[in-house]
Formats: sequence, C-alpha cells, structure tokens
Amino acid sequence: MMQTEISEEDVVFTAIRAQGAGGQNVNKVSNAVHLRFDIRASSLSDELKARLLQWPDQRISKEGVVIIKAQSSRSLEANRYEALQRLQALIDQVAFRPKTRRPTKPSWGSQQTRMDQKKQHGSIKSLRGKVRID
Repeated sequence: MMQTEISEEDVVFTAIRAQGAGGQNVNKVSNAVHLRFDIRASSLSDELKARLLQWPDQRISKEGVVIIKAQSSRSLEANRYEALQRLQALIDQVAFRPKTRRPTKPSWGSQQTRMDQKKQHGSIKSLRGKVRID
C-alpha cells in the first residue's frame, strides 16, 4: 500500500453559503465548505499522483485539482471534517490495488472427484427412462 496520508498544507478550505432549505441560517452563515486539493503540488507519491490524475471522477478537474463540496451539517468544522474524510476515501480508493490473478490448473484429485460425480449423475439420469417389461 502506498503512503496516502493527506497533509494539511496540501488542502485549501473555502467557507461558502450552503444551498437549499434552512431558513435564515442559510442566508446569513457561511457554513458549507469547498475543499481544493492540487494533486500535482501535493506531498503524495508520484505513482499515486499519476493514478489519481487518470482516475475517472467528476470531482477531479482537468487541471488536476480535486474539488469537494460539503454542506450536510450546520457546523463549519463538521463540514470540514466531512470533506477531508471524502478526500481521504477517494485517495484510499485510488491507492488500493487488487491482487493480480494467476491462472492455475485444477489438481489431479479435484479432477478425479469431478469425473466420479459426473459418472454418478449420469447413471442416476439413465435410470429415469421408461420401464419396459419384456
């Protein structure tokens, strides 16, 4: 696994007004957060930067900046925390590499077991025919 810790210096927060219903609180308090994370200028490894820049995600701009908007909470700090968690989840998702599958052959014993089961099943099916009395 690659180094995926986000440095506080790499992240820029901007407080904005939240959208949607909320009454007077929405109109007067800037509690939503825009998180901006410049991939090329970050302290992530070069391999992780390259994979992140090629990742198909609408939150990554063509300039290589991750933009995340968090506005689910009424608290600015809670929205900052949520935005950081979503950025960390994105980076962890990019950093995860599934193991490459190596093709294998079935063992001799498993092949024999399979053939025995096929013969047994075939003999059961052969007994399903019409009964003839000669």
